[in-house]
Amino acid sequence: MQKIGSAIDTFNEKFGFYASYLVLPLIMVVVWEVIMRYGFNAPTSWAFELTVFLYGAHYSFALAYAHKHNTHVAIDVFEARLSERPRTILRIITNVVLFLPTIGLLAYYVCVLAANSWQQWEHASSSWAPPIYPVKTLMAFGFVLFFLQGVAKLIQDIRSLKASPDYQLPLENKDQ
Repeated sequence: MQKIGSAIDTFNEKFGFYASYLVLPLIMVVVWEVIMRYGFNAPTSWAFELTVFLYGAHYSFALAYAHKHNTHVAIDVFEARLSERPRTILRIITNVVLFLPTIGLLAYYVCVLAANSWQQWEHASSSWAPPIYPVKTLMAFGFVLFFLQGVAKLIQDIRSLKASPDYQLPLENKDQ
């Protein structure tokens, strides 16, 4: 299990690093649109949608990377007051009860939406009419990576809980 968690961590670290460069074409498209709109009074018909597509992919790819580095917004009022062992137990419980079911369902339904988009060869309803199915596929991939990062965090928390000095398996309890 530790190898699986490490593999997920490594992949999301590298993928998140390279996906961060999606901001560069996003900036170029926005700058191009600003120059065309305000410099030449000739706005493009495609720049707004392309920025939405690029930002959507960038955002969904950043989910797993941010989760790996604990940079999502969190309200840790209760967790901050706990010692290490109860904090780890709380993280395991919230991961199993809240994160994995919620993000698992979200990832599943985003994949379903992407598959439906491919079946319909879905295009945007604008004058440019770009295909939407590749973008939905990229977003589905990002949510699957986010879910897998939650699995990696769960593995890491379980491993750290087992490594704590006061860990005992229930059958090894000598008081029983």
